[in-house]
Amino acid sequence: MHISEGVLSGPVLLTGGVLAAAGTAVGLKQLDYDHIARAGLLAAAFFVASLIHVPIGPSSIHLILNGIVGLLLGWGAFPAIVVALLLQGILFQYGGLTTLGVNTLIMAVPAVICYYLFAPLVHRRRKIALAAAFGCGLVSILLGAVVAGAALMFTEENFLEVTVLIISAHIPVMVIEGVITSFCVAFLIKVQPELLPGYDRRPDPAPVERDSDES
Repeated sequence: MHISEGVLSGPVLLTGGVLAAAGTAVGLKQLDYDHIARAGLLAAAFFVASLIHVPIGPSSIHLILNGIVGLLLGWGAFPAIVVALLLQGILFQYGGLTTLGVNTLIMAVPAVICYYLFAPLVHRRRKIALAAAFGCGLVSILLGAVVAGAALMFTEENFLEVTVLIISAHIPVMVIEGVITSFCVAFLIKVQPELLPGYDRRPDPAPVERDSDES
């Protein structure tokens, strides 16, 4: 899903950088202190998952996990993803620094969209929650491929065939990401549901004390 250096035009790179900076600023504002450790853990998972990739033209195919990142962080997905992409670009020359903004949009925008689409469903009945999690993983990859294709198309119309190839090549990844996200949500529902968005943190009502009988 990463777009390599030297492919995109200057206006596309500039627009991507400005929008990614704005999204990161919003994400940092909404990322409270209690969620920093969670953001770091998810950024590390994203970093590792997307290192194993297969090049396809100016882009690549690999796991991303942006669906579960978006589901757990919301707008906080922006700073988590931008840090992981920056480290990948510096340490492994993967993606690149000039394309950092565009690559951030490719993966963070779908994460935020999926948060709003699927977060209200993860505390419903189990079947609904798992279906929503699968949809979250699948749609996040689909939208990411569409955004990557749009960036290429705005650079040069001849990239239409490459765009179709990128989207088609990611179909298996969409299914795999959906399954992984479903497993993650199922695990969290079982062991720590408060990590999922929309968890009802209202305390249980206090037990009613009964007056003891006077002797």
